[in-house]
Amino acid sequence: MGGVRVLVGTAKGAFVLTSDDGRTDWEVDGPHFGGWEVYHLAGSPVHPDRIYASQSTSWFGQLIQRSDDGGKTWEPVGNEFTYHGVPGTHQWYDGTPHPWDFARVWHLAPSLTEADTVYAGVEDAALFKSTDGGKSWDELSGLREHSTGSSWQPGAGGLCLHTIIQHPEDTDRMLVAISAAGVFRTHDGGATWQPANKGLMSDGIPDPDAEIGHCVHKLAIHPSRPETVFMQKHWDVMRSDDFGGTWTEVSGNLPTDFGFVVGVNAHDPDTVYVVPIKSDSEHYPISGALQVFRTRTGGNEWEPLTKGLPQDNAYVNVLRDCLAIDALDPCGVYVGTTSGDVFASADDGDSWGPIVRGLPRVMSVEVQTLP
Repeated sequence: MGGVRVLVGTAKGAFVLTSDDGRTDWEVDGPHFGGWEVYHLAGSPVHPDRIYASQSTSWFGQLIQRSDDGGKTWEPVGNEFTYHGVPGTHQWYDGTPHPWDFARVWHLAPSLTEADTVYAGVEDAALFKSTDGGKSWDELSGLREHSTGSSWQPGAGGLCLHTIIQHPEDTDRMLVAISAAGVFRTHDGGATWQPANKGLMSDGIPDPDAEIGHCVHKLAIHPSRPETVFMQKHWDVMRSDDFGGTWTEVSGNLPTDFGFVVGVNAHDPDTVYVVPIKSDSEHYPISGALQVFRTRTGGNEWEPLTKGLPQDNAYVNVLRDCLAIDALDPCGVYVGTTSGDVFASADDGDSWGPIVRGLPRVMSVEVQTLP
């Protein structure tokens, strides 16, 4: 078949967008689960037609759906999340205790190597793993039971584990990002975890270069150079060359280094994309001009990409899971906005156009490159 499948989660359902490798004409299928919040859709790198979806409502709670035919049909899979150990207690800012609570699944990460293995990051922050295609879930409790767990604090969106990075050469190594605790890494498949925030500094916390407490928004790697990790933090774009051991700032000449997304070009580990937002209180582009910024040098030197993007009255946000990159050559880059538009570039970001407009608020964008 060839081509791409773009998976879009919105505040009122899921949409599946498909195109051939030209990426000029798009078929829009949806909404699936209309009326439900779909926090994340994720396609399996091993099973090209398998997609997982996290859907929830305040009324009916949390469900996980799975499709094995590219999103044509869906079935609810196991929504039994088995907790291990003694639930921790968080100490909120005012010092009062707050017991751990399962609110929703923020992020799904199918295994890079095993068709039936998938990870889930949830709110309150915890990590789960399924080895039967999502039918049952067991907590990797070493993370939540870390000695710093009681001092983790929520970001504006909640205390959520929103990013899961799997090392492509070693299945025992992972990074996770928690808002607003920071980055943690494991070298033993999730049994034990260590904070991975050295070099981060954050205003507004008692110790600005503390071991934990940093509001990390997103992480991204390139499979050919997995030790190099790029981060969009609450403020600052950061880079690590030792899988999160230490971080240095690479914001460079960005007009603002606040944002939610970061992604790496599929063919060049030094080409990275971010979408700057004006500030942490004004979640929209500077002057209402939507711009994607690209570096070809691994950071510091950034260029604005604007051709085909709205440059007037685009007071929109791009949420943390709303930038995706396909593996075709040249790369397709996809950005979803809170105004319900999905913009795409089929030339590494040089030029853009809308592939669908007027959807509900876009909450996640992922892409599968089809065989």
